[in-house]
Amino acid sequence: MNTKLEIKEEFLKQANILARGTEVLPGGVEELAMKLQKAKENNKPLRVKLGMDPTRPDLHLGHTVVMRKLKEFQKLGHKIVLIVGGATAMVGDPSGKSETRPSLTKEEVDENAQTYFEQMSKVVDIKNAEIVNNADWLHKLSFVETLKLSSQITVAQMLTRDDFAKRISENKPISVHEFFYPLMQAYDSVVVDADIELGGTDQRFNVLLGREIQSAYGKKHPQMVILLPLLEGTDGVIKMSKSYPEHCISINENPKDMFGKLMSIPDGLIMRYYTLLTNISDTELKEIESQLKSGVNPRDIKLKLAYIITEEYCGKDGAEFGKNEFINVVSNKGIPENNPEITINLGADIIDVLQELKFVQTRGEAKRLIQGNGVKLYDINKQEKKVAIGTVISEIDDILKSGKRNFAKLLVVCPHCKKPVKKISSSKFDLPPINGAEAISGKEIVYIDYTCPCCSKKTVANFKSITETDH
Repeated sequence: MNTKLEIKEEFLKQANILARGTEVLPGGVEELAMKLQKAKENNKPLRVKLGMDPTRPDLHLGHTVVMRKLKEFQKLGHKIVLIVGGATAMVGDPSGKSETRPSLTKEEVDENAQTYFEQMSKVVDIKNAEIVNNADWLHKLSFVETLKLSSQITVAQMLTRDDFAKRISENKPISVHEFFYPLMQAYDSVVVDADIELGGTDQRFNVLLGREIQSAYGKKHPQMVILLPLLEGTDGVIKMSKSYPEHCISINENPKDMFGKLMSIPDGLIMRYYTLLTNISDTELKEIESQLKSGVNPRDIKLKLAYIITEEYCGKDGAEFGKNEFINVVSNKGIPENNPEITINLGADIIDVLQELKFVQTRGEAKRLIQGNGVKLYDINKQEKKVAIGTVISEIDDILKSGKRNFAKLLVVCPHCKKPVKKISSSKFDLPPINGAEAISGKEIVYIDYTCPCCSKKTVANFKSITETDH
């Protein structure tokens, strides 16, 4: 008998929605539809598992791909089970890693987990989720029980993992405790009696092992697995990660930055972001794809995408604000009206300023940004001034721009008494300030010789740019 004919259309439709953009194992959409139908007939909601090792205190849009799938299951009346990796985080997931990951303390896990749930509540119904900590059962396993668990898999099987195989080929060490991570995750599925486990594509080995371990421990119908894509960051190449903050979009991002970062994604990511980060229908997706192929300006399509996503996490007002700021600052090359005011010492080096404002992580990043013309200074009349490696802050009320979205108004103070510098007389300069610097021997020179009227102390700064001027 054809199994497909036994499945009601209602559950096939549900399964197709749940499977969008994913890989469903084993059996694909039909097997998932059958599982959904049996759950309904038996009046027993499916238990949908997601394990989380709270290695960092905040979440980004890449995390929401799996969270959105959890929400879809919740809407269908199923139970989501969120497992905090109180034990597994102390081991560190080796998936996709080229070296042993550092372990976390219990305090770090607890603190990070709390922030996770606060952020997840923007997507899923946390109040109706079952939340457990795998430390509650893994820390209690006896040595005999641990040996029984480890006997369910061979070393040869473990070494089929791409990450382990790669490390062996590169003569990089693998700690024995790392072999236990997938076993611990798999045993979680036994304890919570999972019917379905969600995970990224990098979790394939771990979540499929969960099926084997469930079977070994007597579960007649082991869990199905739904693998979700790993979302690329705004560079379109590297997986979105807090390790690359310049390409990462946090759930708690302010609306201006969220909108701006979404507008910066490569055109080739538009369909992927629409598919994984929005609820638009398949019909709408096909229409957007058709528009892109027919020559519609990708910028207009990205504007809609950025608005939808920003509205979800920042509200309608936030989306409107983000859109208006983007159009003003990027499209019209304007400067925001309200910029954060930052107190900076007269004569401060531009690289030090960028680091102090956290616009860059390292001095090397600052230098690359400056050399790429990504750092600008504007005077009170919003006229652009030249910036080079070695530039010193020599004017009051400048606006600093770093990259496409970072702005700050520089309130210049005397480095000795910290009183505001009201005015720098041109007579205090042996040479003109940086916005009117002369070319001498092919170099730009700025010389500050300022005496503070409050403390009578002198500030002297002399700078030769390493950037050759045009002749």
